[in-house]
Amino acid sequence: MKVLLYTESQKMIGKSGLGKAIEHQKQALKTNNIDYTTDAKELDSCDLVDINFFGPKSYLMAKKAKRKGKKVVYHAHSTKEDFKNSFLFSNQLAPLFKWWICKCYSKADHIISPTEYSKKIQEGYGLSPITAISNGIDMSFFKKDEKLGREFRETYHYSKNDKIVVGIGLYLKRKGILDFVEMAKRLPEYQFIWFGYLDLKLVPKEIRKAVNTKLPNLKFAGYVEQKMIHAALSGANLYFFPTLEETEGIPLLEAFSSKIDVVVRDIPIFEWVKDKKQVYKGKNNDEFEDLIRKILEGKLPSLKDAAYELAKKCEIKKVGEQMIEVYQSVLKDAK
Repeated sequence: MKVLLYTESQKMIGKSGLGKAIEHQKQALKTNNIDYTTDAKELDSCDLVDINFFGPKSYLMAKKAKRKGKKVVYHAHSTKEDFKNSFLFSNQLAPLFKWWICKCYSKADHIISPTEYSKKIQEGYGLSPITAISNGIDMSFFKKDEKLGREFRETYHYSKNDKIVVGIGLYLKRKGILDFVEMAKRLPEYQFIWFGYLDLKLVPKEIRKAVNTKLPNLKFAGYVEQKMIHAALSGANLYFFPTLEETEGIPLLEAFSSKIDVVVRDIPIFEWVKDKKQVYKGKNNDEFEDLIRKILEGKLPSLKDAAYELAKKCEIKKVGEQMIEVYQSVLKDAK
């Protein structure tokens, strides 16, 4: 079996969660000794095409592959729901976005969705068949590293006694960035740092204002390489993920694997993690404030060991095995 992992606009999406997911797919196939290429010119020598994006070139690739008798699998990373509250005019464009992604995804012989939650949404669009497979986590990379943790504190001028809360994501309302800034305002005794970047010309005024907030305990570190995310999760005290909507949320898996305590918003996507078992869940800023303070002051038990066990289910090799099962079933149907 040879697979074409096709992704257009790689430069544009490389710094996003989608970019991470694609790198994980490459690792997953390599770990499981599956021959793959990312070169579209090798289409004729491939048995199957796995597409990750919903741009016009991806749509045309799916059509071209079908004409050549190739099977098409689509990694469906997006929904109308997680497109909302992102870029300027995203809410107004959401119905058109849904129509377009359905047009793209419907070209597939089989769809892979990151979670059971996103699968259910996409099935509601009338799409099928769909298998839920995590984007995965490289646990050999994201593991607790105290030396890196100290380097993170030194790089951002934190003392060993500072209690640090980390946020990760693009500058999007959907990612909960407004609530992250609000927590920094409410909890001046703790340090808050947000990793991620997006051109502020692309986001609403309230997001631009939030990112430009000047507080002594708040930093926006911008885009950094994965090593620094690893360092931050190793050196901070808490990962705070107040996202309003996700199809999975790779940084959550990175936090689990790095053994750092986590606070998330209590929303349907996180039904697969249990409140007070692997994470602490809050519904609003009053609950977030209470949870963050109690965790950082040691008034709530750490859940990081239980979360780490959950991360093992999404390890890269296991994800690859599940992808291969889908590929094999599609190719078997072709015969």
